[in-house]
Amino acid sequence: MKRQGSFRIAIRKFGPFESAIQKQWTSFESIAHTGLSLEAEPFDLHPLQESLFAQQGLVRGDWDIAFINTDWVSSIHSSGAVVDLSSYLLFNPPEGYPHGWSDSLLQLQKIDGSIVGFPYHDGPECFIYRKDLFDNPQEKAEYKKRYGISLNPPRTWQEFWQIAHFFHRPQEKLYGTAFAAFPDGHNTVYDFLLQLWTRGGDLFDQSGKICFNTPEAIEALTFYRAVLQDQAAVHPACRKMDSVQLGLAFAAGEVAMMVNWFGFATMAETMENTNVRGRVGIANIPHGEKGTSTSLNIYWMLSIAAGSLHSDIAYKFLRHCASAEMDRLLTLEGGTGCRKSTWNDAAVNQIAPFYRQLEGFHSTARGLPRLTQWPQAASIIDDLIVSAIETKRQISELLKNADEKIATIFSQDDNATL
Repeated sequence: MKRQGSFRIAIRKFGPFESAIQKQWTSFESIAHTGLSLEAEPFDLHPLQESLFAQQGLVRGDWDIAFINTDWVSSIHSSGAVVDLSSYLLFNPPEGYPHGWSDSLLQLQKIDGSIVGFPYHDGPECFIYRKDLFDNPQEKAEYKKRYGISLNPPRTWQEFWQIAHFFHRPQEKLYGTAFAAFPDGHNTVYDFLLQLWTRGGDLFDQSGKICFNTPEAIEALTFYRAVLQDQAAVHPACRKMDSVQLGLAFAAGEVAMMVNWFGFATMAETMENTNVRGRVGIANIPHGEKGTSTSLNIYWMLSIAAGSLHSDIAYKFLRHCASAEMDRLLTLEGGTGCRKSTWNDAAVNQIAPFYRQLEGFHSTARGLPRLTQWPQAASIIDDLIVSAIETKRQISELLKNADEKIATIFSQDDNATL
C-alpha cells in the first residue's frame, strides 16, 4: 500500500512521458498545494501490465493514476480496476471538453456507460520517412534510372518493399526499413492488422466471429514474413525492437522509412540527440493492390486507480494535464498531445511541421476489437507471427491453426466488434 503523503503514478517508460509528468505535476502543485510528493515510476510495457493487473496495483492502492493503453479498456472495466470518470466529466470537465478533441479520441474509453480514462498521448500509426533521402535529387535520379519510376512515398506495399531495397545500405549503417517485430502482444499484432486491413481484409467474418484463414490474411502474412526475412531490406534487429526502439533507430538515422506511431515522428524532431531533426516526413500507410490506406487508432490514457487514496486530487491532476497549456507541454517534450489546439499550434508546427496532418489520419483510423478476451487473441496472433517468421510452414496452415486456437477461447457471444 502506498504512503499517505505521496501521489503515485505508473508511467509507460518513455522519456517524454517521464519528463512531461514531472513538469505537469510541478505546475499543478503550484496551483493546488496538495502537499503530496510525486512518485512517478516508469515501466516497460510488460512490467507495467504486471504491476497494474497481475499484481492488482490499481485495485489495492499501489497507484493513484496509471498510464492505460486503450487495448486494455475491456479488461479494466470488467475488473473494476479504475474509477468511472462520467460524473467528473459531467460536472467539472476539462476546458473545451468535448469539442476541443477529435471525436475519435473520446470513444475508445467509453464502455457500458462508463468512461474509464482520458486521452493523454495520441498518435495513430502512419508512414514516417526521411525527407532528406526521398527529396535528394541524386537519389531521385538514381531511383528513376534503376526502376523507371519517380521516387515518392510509397502508395503500395510492393513499392514500399522496392524502396526499402533501394535505401538499404548497411555499410553506411542505413537500413531500408524496420518493423517493431518484438512479440509482446502489441507490436506484431498491430502490424498484422494493418497488413490485413490495407488489403481489404477484416478480422471478423460475416457472422461476427474471428476468422484468420482468409485470402487477404494469407496475402498479408505472406508479405510480412517475406519482408521481415529479407536481409537486403530490413534492419537486422527488427525481432528485438518494440515501437519505442524502432522510433529510436529512426531518430538515430538508421532507418530510411517505417510504419510507426505518429508520436515517433515528433520524437525524431524533438529529442535532444536526434540525427534527423528537420528531415522527417509523414504520409499515409501503404496499401495492397485491392485495398486502401488505413491507420490504427490506439492511445494512452490517464486513468484513476480504483484503490487510490486521493481520487479527487487525481481527477484534478488529470484535468490539469488535459488543459491546452499542459497538452502543448507534453507535445513540446516529445509526446503527442490530444487537443486540436495543439495540433494547430504555430509553435508546435514550427518544430514538427506535420502536426496539422494529424486530424486527417484520424479520419481513416480503426480501433481494435473491444473484447474482454482480446489479450488472449493478441497472444494467438503473436504466436502466429513468430511461427510465420521462424518456420517454413505454409501460411494457410498457420492461419488454420490460429482459427482452431481462437475457437477454444471465444464463444459466439464473445465475438463482437467495435
